[in-house]
Amino acid sequence: MPRKTPPADTGSGSPTGEPVYLTVGFIRRPHGIHGELIMDIHTDFPERLRAGTKVFLGEERQPAKLASARPHGTSLLVSFRGMDIPETAGRLRNTWVYVTTADRPPLPEGKVYQHQILGLRVIADDGRELGVLSEIIETGANNVYVVKTADGKEILLPAIPDVILGIDLPNGEIKVHLLEGLV
Repeated sequence: MPRKTPPADTGSGSPTGEPVYLTVGFIRRPHGIHGELIMDIHTDFPERLRAGTKVFLGEERQPAKLASARPHGTSLLVSFRGMDIPETAGRLRNTWVYVTTADRPPLPEGKVYQHQILGLRVIADDGRELGVLSEIIETGANNVYVVKTADGKEILLPAIPDVILGIDLPNGEIKVHLLEGLV
């Protein structure tokens, strides 16, 4: 089942046009009697979420510090400083958790963050401009890139090496190869 999509970061303010905040989790509900919460993971770097990590909660981006974080199945059990009883922690039910873009870890050479490629032009290997990458759907097998065409239609491209040939951030382009039947 595709992962729940966080709301768009409308408060950019970044001179590079990147978002100021990145989504790292979604708090579902309290767990136990010590103020812990079950949080869905929305980051490829859950190991950075540990005691002392500064995060921002909800649409208001309220600052908070993690008191603890530990694995819980495919989620994390987290608690926040100053929220050590279920009633206080329970107020965070259904809340998005963010970190600042400045706090993101560096990626290996040739890798990019998803937010960096949203909005890039998508160009077929035959030179045709297909549209703009408008969304990334996370599935179990591979991600799917949603390309919005000039006439408002959508093209779904599997994010696999046979289709995604290259990403050129400086020029704002993604080069793709269309498999038979994609367009």
